[in-house]
Amino acid sequence: MANDNAYANSKLYRIRHSTAHIMAEAVLDIFPDAQIAIGPAIDDGFYYDFDLPRSLTPDDLAEIEKRMKHIVKGNFPFVKNVVSADDARQVFKDQVYKIELIDGLQNGNLDDNGEPIEGALEISTFTSHTFTDLCRGPHVENTKEINPKAIKLLNVAGAYWRGDEKRPMLQRIYGTVFESPEELQDYLWKIEEAKKRDHRVIAKQLDLYSINEEVGAGLILWHPNGAKIRKITENFWSEEHEKAGYDFVYTPHIGKAQLWETSGHLGFYKENMYAPIVVEEQDYYIKPMNCPFHLHIYKNRSHSYRELPIRYAEEGTVYRYERSGVLHGLLRVRGFTQDDAHHFCRPDQMPAEIDFVLNFCLHILRSFGFTEFTAYLSTKPEKSVGPLEKWEAAEGALEEALKRASIPYKVDAGGGAFYGPKIDLKIKDAIGREWQLSTIQFDFNLPERFDLTYVGEDGQQHQPYMIHRALLGSLERFFGVLIEHYAGAFPVWLSPKQAVLIPIADRHMDYAFEVEKKLKEAGLRVYVDERSERMNAKIRDAQNLKIPYMLVVGDQEAEENKVALRKRAGENPGAISVEEFITLAKAEITQKI
Repeated sequence: MANDNAYANSKLYRIRHSTAHIMAEAVLDIFPDAQIAIGPAIDDGFYYDFDLPRSLTPDDLAEIEKRMKHIVKGNFPFVKNVVSADDARQVFKDQVYKIELIDGLQNGNLDDNGEPIEGALEISTFTSHTFTDLCRGPHVENTKEINPKAIKLLNVAGAYWRGDEKRPMLQRIYGTVFESPEELQDYLWKIEEAKKRDHRVIAKQLDLYSINEEVGAGLILWHPNGAKIRKITENFWSEEHEKAGYDFVYTPHIGKAQLWETSGHLGFYKENMYAPIVVEEQDYYIKPMNCPFHLHIYKNRSHSYRELPIRYAEEGTVYRYERSGVLHGLLRVRGFTQDDAHHFCRPDQMPAEIDFVLNFCLHILRSFGFTEFTAYLSTKPEKSVGPLEKWEAAEGALEEALKRASIPYKVDAGGGAFYGPKIDLKIKDAIGREWQLSTIQFDFNLPERFDLTYVGEDGQQHQPYMIHRALLGSLERFFGVLIEHYAGAFPVWLSPKQAVLIPIADRHMDYAFEVEKKLKEAGLRVYVDERSERMNAKIRDAQNLKIPYMLVVGDQEAEENKVALRKRAGENPGAISVEEFITLAKAEITQKI
């Protein structure tokens, strides 16, 4: 659900919340015996969950949408009424899910959207036209504030009541609404464009990776083309980290239970970990994170204040339990490689270290073609560890770094982890969608749990500050984002095959292989299409494979030591010398375009 305070207080949020009620009214018009559950506004629209006598069809959605638009035109007010629990039960006496929500409101364990709460809340209803819902708002004052031409129902999905797979399966209708039809059309265009960019479809087309049920759901098999892009990414990542003064470390895939008890993972994170492996009567756990190992590397010897900051980096594969229903291609998996780093610094080094980490993240992300960023600064929650002055210093350092980097940011008050504040960096892709990639997280907890120290200038032992940093997040998820950002047409430096030589006839094959040898010697990834297909078919296939350069060779090209250059976007520069092509390709590789 939406958690942006600015959005939750906006007119658009009220429009969407109100439209969810209108949708429920329309559904009840068609299915009078329907059981209604919850219907919140979300980031891109709204949904409502229903228990219905039959499965909905596309025709049903069209009819519901038609009725919604008719209701909106009636200019009905939304009227709030504060009621007692008993009165609410009377209003919703035939609605079993609403009765459960009322009990939760009275007993103080969940709100009217089914979210956990502490303490009993005021019980209120909102009525518009013929429909009354258990709701705390907010809503528009009148349906005339909703533009019927800006409403669209999108799809139906299954949803367990309160997310519990032991409870009834409901039908969730997703919809959206905007303030204007133009905004709706723009959104619908993005949905269609997103379908075209679906990384799972493109990955099959380009033979990048697969998931095999015999291997296991959520576990990625990297094919040669995908593995090539991963290797290029890893090489660039390593080179840039080495330049930036990181030390590389490698850590095991499993660790004793005692390690995860010390780190707190068994206390706070066990539901995301797999069952232990028993080795010589001792429990070992597959690692969900790399942090505890890095702390032990730091702790293996004493450190002087002169050595700090120390920066450990690792591309460490971790494993986290995810339900099969939430797995999604590369974006949600069970095993992934996290590009982790942990920084250990003195308190006086903290502002400079935060600047360093933030700017380094921006540099790497920009190198992959991302240019628009938004940051979210999460601050001290009610339950936390560490003294207030450390929190204030860390939060201040994070916020000042964002200001110096001129990154637009939003403050998520109280949204930090119990062990420290953090920055989440989100990028915008080619069609304007936001993706969270980098996280910069302070930690006041683990240095204390693992008793980390350094010898200060005064000769005494001091506790270092620790910063967790995931830059790309995970290689799997980042690769999925890259595929969708570029729609599979990767920049030349990342493309698994940068050029294909297409002989017009068999007699041009020898020349094609001569050129291939020269291009490979120049460091380009190239191959000869030896198939007996016609030239136009080979060109079409190369375009479908999104290969950046197609080099056609025939009699004239062989005589003049040239290639006829075609680009995947449709440009046709024509014949150029092999040396000119090498210069052109290397320039584009260097510029990362």
